[in-house]
Amino acid sequence: MNNRRRSSWRWLLPLAPLLAGAGLSLLLYSLADRNPTVYLSGQLSAVAFALGVFLALLLAVGLAIGDWAARRAETAVSQAAAQDRRRFLRRLDHELKNPLTAILAGLANVSAAEDDDARATAVHSVTTQVQRLRQLVADLRKLADLETRELEYAPVNLAALLEDVFALAQAQPEADQRTLVVSIPRAPWPLPTISGDRDLLFLAVYNVLDNALKFTQTGDTIELRAAEDDSRVLIEVGDTGPGIDPADLEHVWDELYRGEGARGFPGSGLGLALARAIVLRHGGQTAVRSRPGQGTLVSLRLPVRR
Repeated sequence: MNNRRRSSWRWLLPLAPLLAGAGLSLLLYSLADRNPTVYLSGQLSAVAFALGVFLALLLAVGLAIGDWAARRAETAVSQAAAQDRRRFLRRLDHELKNPLTAILAGLANVSAAEDDDARATAVHSVTTQVQRLRQLVADLRKLADLETRELEYAPVNLAALLEDVFALAQAQPEADQRTLVVSIPRAPWPLPTISGDRDLLFLAVYNVLDNALKFTQTGDTIELRAAEDDSRVLIEVGDTGPGIDPADLEHVWDELYRGEGARGFPGSGLGLALARAIVLRHGGQTAVRSRPGQGTLVSLRLPVRR
């Protein structure tokens, strides 16, 4: 309502040069009547009025063009948002369809099971898919909350946080089959303390590291490293995995996006989207580089102070 009111007031602006021209015209015309030495003033009054009309029309045209451009930009943004929403719903439908189909099949197997072992296998399958749905819903809730929740900023010892993330990653079953390396600078000075929400920052870094564990293979190397970069801290997770197809690279941060190379791997496609949302809420930046057949490097940049 306020924007609409301001927009209507803007259209009164062309009256300013029109009134100024009319006022100057009247002034010059009155001088021409009273003082013969300013005879030309009578002629100039018409010029002043014409100039006021011209400026008023010019300003009105400018306002009209500005409004047209603003409406066009708003339409483009709305269309892009609608397209993103449709794309997200299609991905969500796909992510829900697979576990629901598996649950229905598992329930049918439970009913048809002739012995306890077959029944236990079917129940385990259903339980696994229910847990998958539960995790998907929880991640979606986290992603939605990040847009509105107030972050609890506090001093964060980033070196200790990265060590905790690395320790949790080492406890995963996939870690035994890969070479995990952590590099946190100690000299000539340690990483600076940053301001942020520790729990969310932990989740962001862990999601990136867990993603590397998920998509690498036996014998691959994964490195977690950090460094101070001017007024920011750079956190990188690099791996020697299969890399990401260039066609999928620009979509890796999208919610629920799973490229061709991700098919068959567990997960919902929300891990990197959550990491990016957390970093952005902290005033940071994210980037990813990848070379198919050589590996992937994910970068998170966080400001030292806010």
